[in-house]
Amino acid sequence: MPRDCRTLGAYFTPEAVVDALVRWVVRDPADLLLDPSSGDGRFIALHPHSVGVERDPVSVAEAACRAPHATVVEADFFTWAADDRRRFDCAAGNPPFIRYQRFTGATRRAALDYCRRLGVTFSALSSSWAPFIVAAASKLRLGGRLAFVVPAEIGHAPYAVPLLDYLVANFGSVHVVAIKEKVFPRLSEDCWLLLADNAGCRTDNIRLSGIECFGPGATPPRVSEKISIEAWRNRWRGRLRPFLLPPRVRDVYERMAADHGTVRLGHIAQVGIGYISGANRFFHLRPSDAARFQIPDEFLVPSIRNSRYITGAVIDDADIERWIARDEPVFLLRIPPRAEVPDAVRAYLGTDEGRRAKAAYKCRNRTPWYTVPDVRRPEFVLTYMSGKSPALAVNRGRCTCTNALLAVDLRSGLFDRGAALSGEQLSTAWGSAAGRLSCELEGHPLGGGMLKLEPGEARHVLLMPDEGIGRSEAVLLEEGVEVMRQWRHVGGSSRFNGTGAADLEDYEPRKT
Repeated sequence: MPRDCRTLGAYFTPEAVVDALVRWVVRDPADLLLDPSSGDGRFIALHPHSVGVERDPVSVAEAACRAPHATVVEADFFTWAADDRRRFDCAAGNPPFIRYQRFTGATRRAALDYCRRLGVTFSALSSSWAPFIVAAASKLRLGGRLAFVVPAEIGHAPYAVPLLDYLVANFGSVHVVAIKEKVFPRLSEDCWLLLADNAGCRTDNIRLSGIECFGPGATPPRVSEKISIEAWRNRWRGRLRPFLLPPRVRDVYERMAADHGTVRLGHIAQVGIGYISGANRFFHLRPSDAARFQIPDEFLVPSIRNSRYITGAVIDDADIERWIARDEPVFLLRIPPRAEVPDAVRAYLGTDEGRRAKAAYKCRNRTPWYTVPDVRRPEFVLTYMSGKSPALAVNRGRCTCTNALLAVDLRSGLFDRGAALSGEQLSTAWGSAAGRLSCELEGHPLGGGMLKLEPGEARHVLLMPDEGIGRSEAVLLEEGVEVMRQWRHVGGSSRFNGTGAADLEDYEPRKT
């Protein structure tokens, strides 16, 4: 039976990377090496004194053939780690990259329980690789070392913070190697390297190397910056990605963030996701369908389904008319919970498509099933996943929006030392060099050149119009924008459509 690499998180490491990581951690022929997710055995094959743990029986058989000198154990690593009392001189590998949606069941429970006993608490949104590294680190002797391939999420994901907190508290050196060129060319996921040395000690900094591409060598790349734990944790909210910027650019951004004329979006606006229909194809009607079923106008709300509909700084009646002329599925069937449902609407609800929608997970778990919750008409809509840059548009057409976008409504607050913030001011500040760089730093790459802004990330975006920034500072900010776009491969191939819009079917973002 063919294996599902997405379920297993099994994407095998290029041989040059394997060779380098093993050379970096093995310092004596007698060293005992642990690979907590040994896959087909390519790490343990390079050192005669190795133990590999792997749960997939097909990979276990492959590893046994590739590394006949090694001990290969077929087991869940966390269960094995709790029972096995040996200590290892070093650990290396490529832990499975299983996102939280698939990282479930007994393995997840064993992983989180094991880490919790070590004082490390991961959130429900944690991917599998982080607990693997914590557990592997816990199996090392004093003075031990580790070297792992990790997703670039280590540079921005909230769940990477408890991992790095654990490492800096238990190792004398923690070194992250950020690699711009893809280690796995066929994957959208960017991968970095994580090295830690001198287990049993602690450090007050994280070492970072930012390199263009991986180059095999006997030693790790030169450290480009030592990041204080205080700066990483407090000034940059546990993110390493901002340290990919040249220091001169980062200094300008930090000064700007401290300026009393600068605000964050969350200070002046509420930011949330749009509605989740539970069955987009049923609840979104084309004008021709609405006419055919004779759906009354009061039950139809113009809706922005994804960022392809945002083509400028304003969405107005003219845009809606163009969508209608193209017979786009732009009308949301909106039935208030206590409304008297007309016969025409009941007939539509009773179609085969309606019965399938009623059985869908979201719909069957709400009452009444046909009432889409959280439908609102925000003042602005903001692209949730974007190509070149997130777009913020004034919603003059009073459309609602799906959860493929973020809904933004102004608070009754102050902007620019006392002046009320208008929609035009917000749009101007959002599109400024400062706003675009802030989106790059507060958001995070999704893969395929896309930038993702979770609601909590969008709230942290800094707003300062270009007129409040000096020319030399603006040049540096533009340099920063370009640097960060290069790191997320803007212009490369994307699994999203050509406009940079995510065509999502009830994709639910993180509640941040």
